[in-house]
Order: sequence, then C-alpha cells, then structure tokens
Amino acid sequence: MAAGLAAVGGVEAVTLGGSRARGAADAAADWDLGVYYRGDLDVPAVRALAMGYDPTAEVAGRGGWGPWVDGGAWLTVAGGRVDWIYRDLDRVERVAADCAAGRVECHHQTGHPHGFWTSAYVAEVALARVLVDRGGVLAALRAAPYPPALATALAERARWEAGFCLEIAGKGAARGDLAWVAGCLYRAVGCLSQARHAEAHEWVTTEKGTVPADLAAPLARLGTTPAELTAAIDAVRALTDRP
Repeated sequence: MAAGLAAVGGVEAVTLGGSRARGAADAAADWDLGVYYRGDLDVPAVRALAMGYDPTAEVAGRGGWGPWVDGGAWLTVAGGRVDWIYRDLDRVERVAADCAAGRVECHHQTGHPHGFWTSAYVAEVALARVLVDRGGVLAALRAAPYPPALATALAERARWEAGFCLEIAGKGAARGDLAWVAGCLYRAVGCLSQARHAEAHEWVTTEKGTVPADLAAPLARLGTTPAELTAAIDAVRALTDRP
C-alpha cells in the first residue's frame, strides 16, 4: 500500500503512524498512513488506488477534512480500518522550523477536541515508522532532538491557558452550568497534559491516550450542583503545579 501511495504524483514520503508505529496497538487499532506530498497532489490517483482496496472508501481532496488534517481516505481492508492522512511537506517543514525557534500554535480541527497543536506535525515524524522517504526529507526532520525552545514555549503557553480556563470555569460553576464547566476543565486538563509532556521533552501527536490518569480523574466526577462543580475545579487546580 505504501508503495502504491509513493507512486502517486506529488507524494514524497509515506509513514506508518499512531499506536501501530509505537508498538502499542490492540487488535482493534486503525492503521494510519501519513501521505507526505509536495506541491500538487494527484487526488484522482489517490482515489483510484483507494477504490482498488475498498470500493466504498471515502476519499477527500486537499482541505476536505480541515486546515490542519487536510484530507485523506478512510478504508476498510481485510476487516480492519485504514486511514490515509495527507501532510503538506512544505507546511511540515515550516512548522518544524517554528518549533525549533519556540513558536507553537493551537488551532480548531475536526477530530482533535483539544485542538491541533502545530508541534504535532514534528511529533508525528519523530514517532512514525518511515516506509518511504524519497530524498530523505523525513530522515532530516527525525534527526533533530526535541527543541528546548519548544519545550519552554509550549509549557508556558499551555500552563497559562490552563489557569485561565480554571478562572473562567468558576463563573459557570456558580450558576450550575455543567456544560461550561466541563468544557473549561477539559481544556485545562488537556493544556496541563501538554505542559507536562513538553517539560519532559516527550512528543505528543494528540491528547488521545496521552493525558495522565491523575489529570483525567476529576473529569469523571464533575457533579451537577455549584458545590460539586467548584470541587471539580479545585481538584484540577490542585494538579497544576505537579510535574
């Protein structure tokens, strides 16, 4: 499959990502292939290749899934789910340079409830199993260590935002506004998780499966009354300075 994708016009590299690449997958895990292209991507050729594996495959054009996960295909092959995910190499390289200089952003993106942190692009390359790498572009990116400037910038921004979310959550708690408090605390917990991983120089591609248990625990007992919601906020606040 990787060889077929590599033959598509514009494709320069293909990776196996996610839990399969890390050796942490269970039997139900998807197979995630990163499709790294430069310039024009021959989407009709991607579609033809996908239909050869799964006539019911859903194939998106560039930008079809949003600005940061900018398209791909969903297939079912031999009873398992396979995802092809486009990655614009020019953008990945720009983001890698930004991360090395301590510049990181977070954007809304479908499929990423905590938001898409641009550092995920570099994390994906660092953690993936490279299947095809024409010209060695991914090898060059993988050779760089976790940038200290990124660790500092990401931790500072994430911890600041977590504190802000906790502050505004209290206003909703006083009214018994469960949805508001739940949203604020989820955001705060995600930010604190990002900060911890950054401080440990650990790459994170998504919050899925990476939030420490102690941070996630308060989300399971929010309650509904103002007192219960306030207690949940306090429980997260008590974790903000833990390593």
